Amino acid sequence: MAVRNIKFTVLYDGSRYHGWQVQLGLDTIQQQLKRVATELFGFEVNVTGASRTDAGVSAFGQSAIMQVESPVPTENIAKAMNHRLPDDIFICDVQEVPKGFNVIGDVTNKMYRYSIYTGEVRPVLEVSHCWYVPASFDVESMSRAAGVLVGKHDFKSFASTADERTSSVRTIFRCDVASEGDWVYIEVEGDGFLYNMVRNVVGSLVEVGLGRWDSGKMKEVLAAVDRRAAGPIAPAGGLCLMWIKY
Repeated sequence: MAVRNIKFTVLYDGSRYHGWQVQLGLDTIQQQLKRVATELFGFEVNVTGASRTDAGVSAFGQSAIMQVESPVPTENIAKAMNHRLPDDIFICDVQEVPKGFNVIGDVTNKMYRYSIYTGEVRPVLEVSHCWYVPASFDVESMSRAAGVLVGKHDFKSFASTADERTSSVRTIFRCDVASEGDWVYIEVEGDGFLYNMVRNVVGSLVEVGLGRWDSGKMKEVLAAVDRRAAGPIAPAGGLCLMWIKY
């Protein structure tokens, strides 16, 4: 029987997991998917994700792939795996893809959304999925600052010092800030992201929104190519991987 490449979209609430990647002794999204796939197909299955989301980060559109030798129809795989997965992980949009498909290398763009709650009363039902900052935000200034990031730039100022990739140049297609009642949403779409990049961008935009920085400072931060120039990292819980395109 030929090996089949099965690509799928996975949704998860990351608040109780230690991120995507398998880690010894810790519960992760990748580990849960590998466990369930191995149980289902009867042999060890490796699952590769397009993005290594951090501990506490959620996803509505993570892409993943696995290689299997099985006659199980593609359309039945999601149903069988979902039956075995925890309630906070769900698989959809399963399809068989060509052998040469690269779930990481073939990505053209990704979009993350960050949620901030600014009201006085802590949103206890959503507190694991937002950054609670009870304050008044200058969303217009944040939008101007966010616009500086659009385009192809060296984003080293927004990369974690632990990021060891040789190039920190990325292209941001859009960086939008919008408010809806007591909520502020920041959406960042790009061709790829450095380690902690979106959370560091959010932390810097919040400095602008709270009036601690002028919106023009974002140009200085970008030009510095130094993590120390940017704002504090935003908490992981407010971040969600919305979709990935190929």
